[in-house]
Amino acid sequence: MKRRKLYQSFTSAFEGVIFAFRSERNMGLHIIAAAVAIAASFYFHLGTAEFLAVLSAIFFVFITEMINTAVEAAVDLKTKKIHPLARVAKNVAAGAVLLAAVYALLVAILVFSGPVGEIF
Repeated sequence: MKRRKLYQSFTSAFEGVIFAFRSERNMGLHIIAAAVAIAASFYFHLGTAEFLAVLSAIFFVFITEMINTAVEAAVDLKTKKIHPLARVAKNVAAGAVLLAAVYALLVAILVFSGPVGEIF
């Protein structure tokens, strides 16, 4: 196999990111939630540690969603039949996204409960 140039590897990686953001319906929800969380971070003047926690949770959700997309594509490439192991692979990958989203929600609750509580 011929070695690719570094820029070709980056181009392929960016194409993968763009594909996931364009093709996955849940990614739109993740983007909206991320935008709200980032806007709230600036509005409440979060410290560096809190802002890093918010960004880490956001990227964790994006990364798991992209891995889920890759697993689904690989399984679909192998078989179009409903196979028990294909179902397991897809369900486990989707479960990883669910756990990442729950983690992000917990981070949001912990980080924003103080500043939001001061308003009310």
